[in-house]
Amino acid sequence: MSKSDFPGWHGTTIIGVRKGNEVVVAGDGQVSLGQTVIKGSARKVRRLSPGGYDVVCGFAGSTADAFTLLERLESKLEATPGQLQRASVELAKDWRTDKYLQKLEAMLIVTDGAELYVITGAGDVLEPEYGIAAIGSGGNYALAAARGLSETDLSAEEIARKAMAIAADICVYTNGNLTVERIGK
Repeated sequence: MSKSDFPGWHGTTIIGVRKGNEVVVAGDGQVSLGQTVIKGSARKVRRLSPGGYDVVCGFAGSTADAFTLLERLESKLEATPGQLQRASVELAKDWRTDKYLQKLEAMLIVTDGAELYVITGAGDVLEPEYGIAAIGSGGNYALAAARGLSETDLSAEEIARKAMAIAADICVYTNGNLTVERIGK
């Protein structure tokens, strides 16, 4: 099968929501190949504890690539304990300049409960507006839903869960099998 014939891996919606002192990262479990669901229970949200500081990460894209990036982020966090922004910037710089890392196809949402970032292979470390970040196939649907729900009395976790449910209803590459990790409160 030539590269142009390959239907492509799809699937994953990851959302990070900050409200008050609570930050939640939620991700669905779907991995699709073309129009076929390959797995519905993948775990794409992880908790890291380098140097005793909790960090929650969610990833979209190639799993092997994302695990490579998570290992790099963890080593950056061990070198700069409690400094998520610095570790994220260092990871993004390496990702952009290292010939091996440049080929990695994934995106990350990371938080330590105080800061929330999207990290990309283009060298971006983005702090989202309104305390909401979303990536992946259904990311825009989840982002729009969460932004609409953010003015309500719902908690960060409730907003994330409802936004993911809305994304799962709209995006064929997103399901309702959630992994949710919370920091704060």
